[in-house]
Amino acid sequence: MRHRTIGRLMTREVVSVRGDTSFKEIVRTLSQNHVTAVPVVDGGGRVVGVVSEGDLLRKTADQAAAPGGGPAVPDLEVWERAKAEGTRAEELMSAPAVCARPDWSVAEAARLMEVQRVKRLVVVDGDDHLLGIVSRRDLLGIFLREDDDIRREVVEDVLGDTLRLEPTALAVEVYDGRVELGGRVPFRGMLPAIERMCAMVDGVVSVSCTRLTYDVDDTERGGGRS
Repeated sequence: MRHRTIGRLMTREVVSVRGDTSFKEIVRTLSQNHVTAVPVVDGGGRVVGVVSEGDLLRKTADQAAAPGGGPAVPDLEVWERAKAEGTRAEELMSAPAVCARPDWSVAEAARLMEVQRVKRLVVVDGDDHLLGIVSRRDLLGIFLREDDDIRREVVEDVLGDTLRLEPTALAVEVYDGRVELGGRVPFRGMLPAIERMCAMVDGVVSVSCTRLTYDVDDTERGGGRS
């Protein structure tokens, strides 16, 4: 299957800051470039961290009080207070940066975002040099694939090349990314694999095999026909 790589989806023109960039200059950079975070790079262009709006807002949270009986603001953790008191990127940034490689698949990047609870990944090469940034919105872009393109990949790559099934024996319909399979396959045990592999195609929203039948039920002793 031809998975779209992060290198194809990422934003390549990325604004970054140095470790000694001031708080106000970072805010200005975010505002002027309409972004919510920037990588922090060293003198050699290697990524050492990321400064986001959330990192900067800790300063506001640290200064917040509750005059006049307003709602109390929870105390910051020690590490949060250290950031709140920072004035330069190297003091404010989250480090190390959560990074991805350009040859990663959408699934790999999405999994790391979920585990690390981040909205974006910095894309770096093998030496940690900045290549780009990929966001949640970038990953969702694969669901904009045309149905005909998805159907072609299901028929040719999944059913034909990978599973070695006769494409003419199966009916494949795709509507808004939803794949519906019909026809007949040799064995019942093939159905889970077909469904799983079709679901792995970029842009597929769901897979239905309810119209697929089989010749032999190889999941039971003695087998049978359906």
